[in-house]
Amino acid sequence: MNKSFVLSILILSALMAAMFYYFMAREPALAPFTLESRARVISVDDSEVHTSGLSHLGFQTLEIEILNTRFKGVKTQASNSLNGQIDLENLYHVNDTIIAAIIMDKDGSIEHVKAVDLYRQNSLLSMFIVFTIALLLYAGAVGVKALISFILSIFIIWEILVKQILAGHPPLITTTFTLILLSAIIIFMVAGVNRKGLTAFLGTIAGLGVTLFATLVFGKNAGLLGMTQPYVNTLIFSGYYNLDIRQIFYSAIVLGASGAAMDIAMDIAASMDEIRIKKPDISARELMKSGFTVGRQVIGTMTTTLLLAYSGGYLTLLMIFRVKDPSFVRMINLKIVSAEIMRTLIGSIGLVMVAPITALLGGVIIAGLTTHARK
Repeated sequence: MNKSFVLSILILSALMAAMFYYFMAREPALAPFTLESRARVISVDDSEVHTSGLSHLGFQTLEIEILNTRFKGVKTQASNSLNGQIDLENLYHVNDTIIAAIIMDKDGSIEHVKAVDLYRQNSLLSMFIVFTIALLLYAGAVGVKALISFILSIFIIWEILVKQILAGHPPLITTTFTLILLSAIIIFMVAGVNRKGLTAFLGTIAGLGVTLFATLVFGKNAGLLGMTQPYVNTLIFSGYYNLDIRQIFYSAIVLGASGAAMDIAMDIAASMDEIRIKKPDISARELMKSGFTVGRQVIGTMTTTLLLAYSGGYLTLLMIFRVKDPSFVRMINLKIVSAEIMRTLIGSIGLVMVAPITALLGGVIIAGLTTHARK
């Protein structure tokens, strides 16, 4: 087995173990004398639950068995308050595994237990394992590098981007520099530090610049303050009154488009590099033409990919429009619809520009340097 592949597997394993330990071992922001644990529902009392359609009002009384922490094996009662918020609340059943918040008295004994949510971690872990196996089986060493960059990206977004914005740093500037760092890690990790990687990286940065510029130019006239973003009110009323929500909205647009821009830049750079390998005597002009051809094909589907990705997040809203049948003018100018249209179109502008810029860069870097070397 290739030594570099084994080394990559060891690095990946160490990173995954470190990430798991980091997220599992960190102290959550809980109230004093509060402990989180897993619990199994033994019995359910729904006598105080009033159901109307899919929503529930009242409260459940649960008999649970605590499955971990120092109270493991203890059987006690837990309450589950229901306020009709079906997007946030659960109606629990016997044998459900839940997360329970244990409120303790000053002596450390259980005073009250509240059901928080279903325990979904095992299902999510199973999905990640299937994804990892499929990626490694198909991509091999490149798949290992992709997973390493995936894990590092999660860490950087959580520990640098989110933390720095919450600390009061300018969201758009912070996001831009974070994306430059992420692009360098992901592209050079997967493609290697070579002409192909350099072409893809510079093409991605150029696309990032175009997206950023378009966001600033068109954002001023759109009249969107970013208040359509999920949980933004909760964030503000958690004490973060001074956050620039509009800039956070702009940052989300750039962040959302950056992944697709990276894909296009890598597709074109990899294609051009493969052409050069198969035809070493190709001229820079011919290679650029090939890059433009590949770029046109990729762009043809990638802009639709953005549309489908954003539409998927608001499928139920589209269904409401079909039911209520509002006028086109009213629908298109609705704040949340305008925000998603802005996301899609600005992201698409950046994608359209990534392709030709990457093709031009590839002609200079991939073909131009080798042609000059031969002369």
